[in-house]
Amino acid sequence: MPAPISLIAAALIVGGTVGAGAALWLRADGLQFALAAQAASPDDEFAALKASFRRPATVSFPADNPFSERKRALGEALFHDKRLSIDGSLACASCHEREKGFADGKVHGRGVPGRPLKRHTPTLWNLAWSSPVFWDGRARSLEEQVAGPIESPDEMAQPLASVVMRLSTDAAMARAFAEAFPETPQVNATNLAKAIATYERTFFSPETRFDRWIAGDEAGLSKNEIAGFRLFTGKARCVNCHSGFSFTDYAFHDIGLPDDDRGRGAVLRLEAAEHAFKTPGLREIGRSAPYMHNGSLATLEDVVRHYVSGIVERPTLSKDLPRGLELSPGERADLIAFLGTLTSEREPEPPRTIAAALRGPTVPAQQVSTVSQDDKAFYPTHIALPPGGRLWIVNNDIRTHNVRVFDPALDFDSGAQEPGETVEITFPATGSFLVFCGIHPKMELYVDIVR
Repeated sequence: MPAPISLIAAALIVGGTVGAGAALWLRADGLQFALAAQAASPDDEFAALKASFRRPATVSFPADNPFSERKRALGEALFHDKRLSIDGSLACASCHEREKGFADGKVHGRGVPGRPLKRHTPTLWNLAWSSPVFWDGRARSLEEQVAGPIESPDEMAQPLASVVMRLSTDAAMARAFAEAFPETPQVNATNLAKAIATYERTFFSPETRFDRWIAGDEAGLSKNEIAGFRLFTGKARCVNCHSGFSFTDYAFHDIGLPDDDRGRGAVLRLEAAEHAFKTPGLREIGRSAPYMHNGSLATLEDVVRHYVSGIVERPTLSKDLPRGLELSPGERADLIAFLGTLTSEREPEPPRTIAAALRGPTVPAQQVSTVSQDDKAFYPTHIALPPGGRLWIVNNDIRTHNVRVFDPALDFDSGAQEPGETVEITFPATGSFLVFCGIHPKMELYVDIVR
């Protein structure tokens, strides 16, 4: 079975290039993957590493809710509409302010009843690539997420049916719904969720000095900021979880914060996921203080201090969490200087155009029945099986996984799949199925059942 793929190897693949002298092998059954890059120079490796943070060319939309401008415009109007709250005092935008990193600048926000919420308001930047959502991932999509704050008695405190009734009496709003959803021209909960989710998927964080440096502007960052990037991706191991364009793996980790919130563990009812929360993206981080799911860290200096000396020891700590980290005052300053390059210089504005792409498999299906898990990924990522076919998923990772399928034809939950263990799934019918990890949801395996 393959050894874990290094960050540099992954970066070479993501960047679409392989350094001079590198060799790439992929066995036909997808189980063996190796990259040899002995001849690649340090400069080649650094360029490949930088490429793994490159801005995507398109924004991801699901097949059952593709992008349209009229749908986006309706979603924007609804996002700012205070009629979504029971007393007309709050809109989505009341707690998710663009100039505050789509958070609210508070340790804990307050809903209609005026009570502090249990968790810090999360940022909404770059959620087009996120599934599931909320700090604990209890909503499987942005569409499903919409009802959460509206119906929560601690937030907007209004049943969706009441919201729909209110909006239906507004002729202009009814017309906007009909134009956005010509095939189902009604004001209903489904269309409301789709419109708001479409608007939220356009929260594509703006270009920063870091992006210009990645694109080739060598003078874009200072020496201290570049040194901070090298620390971020090297010694400090921040990149273990804060990876890719959005600087998040969208996975759930216990990072040793001293509180008793069960997080993802309560959602999955899985001990291995206790105290685990979604990795927040770092884009526009200079605007979104305070930090963490409980808002307990006021500054980036506090965040760095936590990883150096504040971690609470417990069995569920993430395998990706840096341990025994020692940083000098200068290194801490460089790291924080680099993080400053992820915030835009001007107040962020919505993108003028959206290049939309439908989410789905990006490689042809392989005819295999065994799939490997390694470095928070499935190998291969797209397979085909006959009806009634069985799939074996082997955990070759250092992490605990939770293999899941949510589908009308198959509801599967493996529980905790420890390193070295194998999960078996039998697919009962023709069709396409999405297999993912409940702890690391960006691990996605597309399974086509074909005759």
